[in-house]
Amino acid sequence: MQRSIFEQVPEPTDVPLAEKVRPRLLEEIKGHTNLLSPQAALRRMIDRDEYGSFILWGPPGSGKTTIARFIEHRTTMHFCSFSAVLSKIADVKALMEKAKQLHLYHNKTTLVFVDEIHRFNKSQQDAFLPYIESGAIILIGATTENPSFEVIPALLSRCHVFVLEPLVEDHLLSILKRALAHIGKRLEIKDTALEILAQKAGGDARRALNDLELISRNAEQGDSIEAEDVLALLSKRSLFYDKNGEEHYNLISAFQKSIRGSDPQAALYWLARMIEAGEDPLYITRRLVRIASEDVGLADPQAIVQAMAIKDAVHFLGMPEANTALSQLTVYLATAPKSNALETAYFRAKAEAEKTSHLKAPLHVRNAPTKLMQDLGYNKGYRYSHDYENNYSYQNYLPETMKKTEYYIPSPFGFEKEIKKRIDWWNGLKEQQLQKEKQGGE
Repeated sequence: MQRSIFEQVPEPTDVPLAEKVRPRLLEEIKGHTNLLSPQAALRRMIDRDEYGSFILWGPPGSGKTTIARFIEHRTTMHFCSFSAVLSKIADVKALMEKAKQLHLYHNKTTLVFVDEIHRFNKSQQDAFLPYIESGAIILIGATTENPSFEVIPALLSRCHVFVLEPLVEDHLLSILKRALAHIGKRLEIKDTALEILAQKAGGDARRALNDLELISRNAEQGDSIEAEDVLALLSKRSLFYDKNGEEHYNLISAFQKSIRGSDPQAALYWLARMIEAGEDPLYITRRLVRIASEDVGLADPQAIVQAMAIKDAVHFLGMPEANTALSQLTVYLATAPKSNALETAYFRAKAEAEKTSHLKAPLHVRNAPTKLMQDLGYNKGYRYSHDYENNYSYQNYLPETMKKTEYYIPSPFGFEKEIKKRIDWWNGLKEQQLQKEKQGGE
């Protein structure tokens, strides 16, 4: 018989503190009122013992496994579970076959809990589909990663997604106080010390309890634990960051939007979060170079110059010395005048190019390196601008049948005000020339 990953037979005597204090009652599960209030969909599933497939998506230590375990102890349905980290495709198929037999011969549906479901590849996730369709199983998945990216669309479309938020400090404090009776040692742990543990856990109950266990193991019987003791023990704790997960993209997005929004203080904060968590400085630099052209552009032509100079500085200095160079560029871009006129101009030109890619360049602007090309009229009538007054002579540079369009429209900010004056001046010369040609023609 397939056993649950939660089952422990025989019961071990030395289990982690987080396991000892895992809630057994619904009211002991902290947070998630949006999921566990009487009228919430998940709570109604639990109360009625009637389930549809769903995925629990939330950060580590937010309560995904706790909810799944509570369902296991509460349900009258057949319940099986396994970890995507440890299981192979053969394990999945074997369990599915057992669930199929149970459904066919005993008319029983199996609740299947898959922890870390994002660790399963496409073929492993595909294996669930026919059994969900037939009603043999109801899938409960748990993941720390965004299901939109990590769960195949066919499976995701058959599951409701319940989002678990990080636990707030008050809830973590309550969990820590309840755990004090289980640390197995007579200690006086001050409330201020528990508050530090709650703050440093970042919404992760397992992390808070593991830290409490670490502190208690390093203390002697009868010790008094102060806030300073906790800070000293956790001083080298790394920042919360996942360079390969959604948080990576969330932080870089917040960083760029802070710069675009001309908030240097927020931009510096997100920069520090990424640098101190170990983000690749060249990745940050690449984003800053992009920002220099995407969000600043010709409103400040020095932005891209600064960006490329900082790119060289980051290469030359390395980390951590390059942190001030990155800060310099961040503040420069955040406080620079903003314009996305170049980006919008390109997209306008791109859309036109996609529609008119069959049109040829006018003959007079084509090169004529051979006599045949000259005989065919290539380059005939081309006017070399430097031979004319103001180094300018208007001629058509677009395909003959194509409507003239303004792709680039300078903003009224920064240096683009000067660029608009230049464009207006050239356009003025064009109008003068066209007027003279018209009068001459008459």
